[in-house]
Amino acid sequence: MAGHSKWANIKHRKARQDAKKGKEWSRCSKAIILAAKQGGGDPDVNLTLRYAIEEAKKCNMPKDTIEKAVKKGTGELGGEAIEQITYEGYAPGGVAVLVEILTDNKNRTAGEIRHTFSKHGGNLGTSGSVAFTFNNRGLITVAKDAADEDQLMELVLEAGAEDFSDEGDYFEIQTDPTQFIAVRQALETASIEPQLAELTMIPTNSVACDQTLAEKVLRLVDALEENDDVNKVHANFDISDEVMAALEG
Repeated sequence: MAGHSKWANIKHRKARQDAKKGKEWSRCSKAIILAAKQGGGDPDVNLTLRYAIEEAKKCNMPKDTIEKAVKKGTGELGGEAIEQITYEGYAPGGVAVLVEILTDNKNRTAGEIRHTFSKHGGNLGTSGSVAFTFNNRGLITVAKDAADEDQLMELVLEAGAEDFSDEGDYFEIQTDPTQFIAVRQALETASIEPQLAELTMIPTNSVACDQTLAEKVLRLVDALEENDDVNKVHANFDISDEVMAALEG
């Protein structure tokens, strides 16, 4: 959805500007540890690990730190036991929210997440209450001036992409999660640098937000993302260009 990728691009720019390396590296380390624990330490075989390592590299995590996290996951080095949990809930206005957690203390994290929802006018739901609203997808956006539309479309569809669309300022590409790496590699081989490339949860429907509601929803999203145990936050809000411009102004 256009609104989703638009907000994702803004978040990535903001993350680069904030440069909170310590927090970003901590999240990346947890993702690597869990991926290596679940699927082994070879990124050529374990695509989840491969994606986690690529995310860490984008955050400029040192190579030795990445290798240490992999070894913690495989048991070669001692380390904390990381669990993956997904919380489901609602932001103000009935906006559905999925929160991906990587934590070494699920009881502590549960209390913190519940408090954050409550403080910002939302509420936690039961398991399955909003998950059906989202599909796991690879999402890539490419600036209009970075590639010719016809050539880009042909390139990504041949590499395994399932959807290609013109979103005004950029092209949006969606893939099945298993084809995400292949499509990214095809872009790299063609020397095309994406604005955004991530595995994410794409909503199947959305809630339109005026400026007042958008401010409330994004305040909750920001507060959740401030939590060190939160890996990703997904929500099905739809914010127009005009409202987004007002929020950034």
